[in-house]
Amino acid sequence: MVECKKEKNLNLCNCTYEPCGRKGTCCDCLKFHLKMRELPACCFDRDSERIYDRSFEHFARLVTEKRL
Repeated sequence: MVECKKEKNLNLCNCTYEPCGRKGTCCDCLKFHLKMRELPACCFDRDSERIYDRSFEHFARLVTEKRL
């Protein structure tokens, strides 16, 4: 089993959703968001992440507009 590096991951996590219990546990975060057809906060820049639209479509728009 791979050891989770939660404390180290927390330093890199840009998620601003405060009640989130998955912060720092990237495997759980990724599994949750992919199931919802979303990407986790770490795939977005600070401004884009704050609006909480983490959909594949929003990500694609940002890439197309060269904002990511």
